[in-house]
Amino acid sequence: MSADGPAKQSRFVLPPYPYDRVAALGAIAVERFGRGPGDAGTTGSGGPVDCSVGTPCDPPPPEVVAVLGSSGAERGYPTASGSRVMREAAARWMTRRFGVTLDADLEVAACVGTKEFVASTPHYLRLREPGRDTVLVPAVAYPTYEMGALLAGCRTVSVPEAPGGGLDLGAVSDADAARALLLWVNSPANPTGSLSDLDGIARWGRARGVPVFSDECYVEFTWDGPGRTVLSGGVDGVVAVHSLSKRSNLAGLRAGFFAGDPSLVRYLADVRRHSGLMVPGPVQAAVAVALDDDAHVEVQRTRYHDRLEFLATALREAGFPSTMPDGGFYLWVPVRPDPAGGGGGWDAARQLVETAGILTSPGELYGGGGVGHIRIAVVQPMERLQLVAERLARQQEP
Repeated sequence: MSADGPAKQSRFVLPPYPYDRVAALGAIAVERFGRGPGDAGTTGSGGPVDCSVGTPCDPPPPEVVAVLGSSGAERGYPTASGSRVMREAAARWMTRRFGVTLDADLEVAACVGTKEFVASTPHYLRLREPGRDTVLVPAVAYPTYEMGALLAGCRTVSVPEAPGGGLDLGAVSDADAARALLLWVNSPANPTGSLSDLDGIARWGRARGVPVFSDECYVEFTWDGPGRTVLSGGVDGVVAVHSLSKRSNLAGLRAGFFAGDPSLVRYLADVRRHSGLMVPGPVQAAVAVALDDDAHVEVQRTRYHDRLEFLATALREAGFPSTMPDGGFYLWVPVRPDPAGGGGGWDAARQLVETAGILTSPGELYGGGGVGHIRIAVVQPMERLQLVAERLARQQEP
C-alpha cells in the first residue's frame, strides 16, 4: 500500500456479445420484408430468414421429449458427473460411432451444455496448474474459446489454419506451448467447416504436455469421410467434448458430455460437483434415450446436407462463391473487399439482408482471420431457404 492508499486496479469490462451487433441487420430485414408470412414489408413479404446463429429449428425425437415428463428424476438432486444410465449411453454411442471403448465411471462425465464447459474449463485447469497461463485456440473460431481464456485471466494464443485446413501447430512456439494450459480444437470447425488431423494434434499435445480438448459437436455432420474423434488414438492427455444440441435438436436442454483422459475427466467432474454444475435429472434421462437412437440423426444429416447444397447453389448464382463444407452446417462464404480495404463482411451481410432478407454472421465475429467472409447457418426449413433463393433470383433479373 502506498502513502496515498491502496493502488487502484482497472475494472474488468466485458466485450460486447458478438451477436448483438447482428440485431441491427434484423431490423433492416423487417423493414423491407415484413415480420413474417402475411405481413408485407416495403419491398416484399415473408419476413427475415435468420441464418446468423446456429439454433436448430427442426423437431427433436418425440421419444426424447416424452421422457422429460415421465422420468421421475425431478424429485431429487441429480449427480454432477451424470447418471450411470447417461454415462453408459454416452460410452455406447462412442463405441458405435467411433469404435472407442470407454470406462463410463472414470472416462465420461456430463456437462451443462458444451458452451458452459468451453467457457469454464480454462479457469478450472488454471487452479490445477497455476504456473501455466495460456490457452491455445484456433485463429478463426467460435468466440467462446477465447472468452473462456479471458474469464480465466489467461492469455490467448491464436493458432492459424493450415493451407489444407485444420490447425497449423508448427506456428506455435516452444515458449507458448510450455505455458499452455490446454489447446482447443474444433473439428468439423465452426465457422469454416474444415477438418483437423486429430490424431496428429493429440500426438503434438502429448509430446509437449499440453492437454488437447476437442470440441466435436458437429461430428455427426461430417461430409468428407467418416466422423473422427480425438480419442481414436487413446485417451492419454486428450478430452473429447460432445453436445446434444446439434445432433438431436436439443439446444434448449443444455446437455452434453466430455470423455477421455481419466485424470482430467475426474478432476473436472469433481470441480463441477463442488460448483453445483448439474444437468437436471429429467434431462439426463432424455439424453440417454437420444444417444441410444441413431435413426433421427440420419434424418437430420439429410436435412442439413440438402439445405447446404441448395443454398450454396442459390448464392453462387447470385454472385457469392459458395462451396460445400467438409463438415458442419455452415457455409463459409468469401466476399469482396470493401473500398476502404477491409474484408467487407459487414457490407456483404447488409447487402444480403437488403436484397434477400437473410441474416448472416460477418466473419470478423470469429476472429481477425475471419475478415473477408460471412457465415451462413442452414438452420431454417427448406421453404424458408427457397424464399431466399427466389429473392436472390429476382435481383438477377434484367
